[in-house]
Amino acid sequence: MHPRGARDFFDALVALGLLQRRNGRYANTEQTDWFLDRGKPSYIGSLLEMADRRLYPAWGALTAALKTGEPQDAGMAENSSDEKFAALSADPEKLRGFLRAMTGISLATTAGLVEKFPWRDYRNFCDVGSAEGALAVRLARAYPHLSGGGFDLPAVRTHFESYVRAQGLHSRLRFHAGDFFRDALPQADVLIMGHILHDWDLPEKKLLLRKAWQALPRGGALVVYEALIDDEREQNTFGLLMSLNMLLETRGGFDFSGADCMAWMKAAGFTQSCVEPLTATHSMVIGIK
Repeated sequence: MHPRGARDFFDALVALGLLQRRNGRYANTEQTDWFLDRGKPSYIGSLLEMADRRLYPAWGALTAALKTGEPQDAGMAENSSDEKFAALSADPEKLRGFLRAMTGISLATTAGLVEKFPWRDYRNFCDVGSAEGALAVRLARAYPHLSGGGFDLPAVRTHFESYVRAQGLHSRLRFHAGDFFRDALPQADVLIMGHILHDWDLPEKKLLLRKAWQALPRGGALVVYEALIDDEREQNTFGLLMSLNMLLETRGGFDFSGADCMAWMKAAGFTQSCVEPLTATHSMVIGIK
C-alpha cells in the first residue's frame, strides 16, 4: 500500500471499530480478531467475499429483476435452483467459499437457536442443509447429551467432516449425504432447516415440510429459521430485502412470514407450531408432530 493513503485507510478502520491504534501501531480489535481471522472457525469474511463476487453484481440489476421477475445471478440465467446448486458442488473452490459464507451468515442466529430451543427434551437432531456443520458443532458443545449431524449434498461431506473433526466432535456428529428433493430425510427427534425454505417456490417449500413431517417421530420437532418477514410486512426490512435477494438469485424463491410458515406446517400435518425470535432480524418457527 502506498504510504500516502495508508494512514488514512487504517485510521478509517479505527473509526469503524475494525482496528485499534496504540502508540502508533495498529491491531485487530477483539471482534475483528474473532470474526475476520481466516484461521478461526468464527470467520465471517467469506460472506463478505461472496457478496462482493455474486451479490453486488446481481443487485446492480435489481430494476431488470423487478420488471421481468427473472433472476439476475449469471449462474441462474439458464438453470433451475437445483441445477445451480449441482453446478456449485462441481466447483470445489466455489463450493468451499459458499459453505464458509453460509457459516458466516448463520453464526449469530445459531447462537440464539442453541439457547432458545428446549434441547434437553430431545436426544438427537439433524441439520438439513448443514453446510460445514457450524450449528451441529454449537449444539454438540452446548449439550453433551445430544448426538446428531448434518444432511447435505455428497460434495459437502469432506467440508463437514473436516470442520467437525477440527472441533474434536467427529465421534458425535455424522454426515448424511443426499438430495432433499430426491431422498428421504434422516430420522431424528429434531430436524432443522435454516435458510433453506426461502430458496424454493411454494410447492417445493410445502414438499420439504411434508418430508420433514414424515421423517420425525411422534412428538418430534421441526425448526425452521429464516429472516422471517413480520406478518404485517412493515417492520423487518432485512427480511424483505432477503426476499428481494431470492428474486435476484433464484427461480421461485422468496422469504415469508411466521404466519405463512405455520399455515404450511399445519397443512403438512404438524399439530402445533409457534414463532420465537432469535435475533433482531431472524426468528424460528417450531412445528411439533
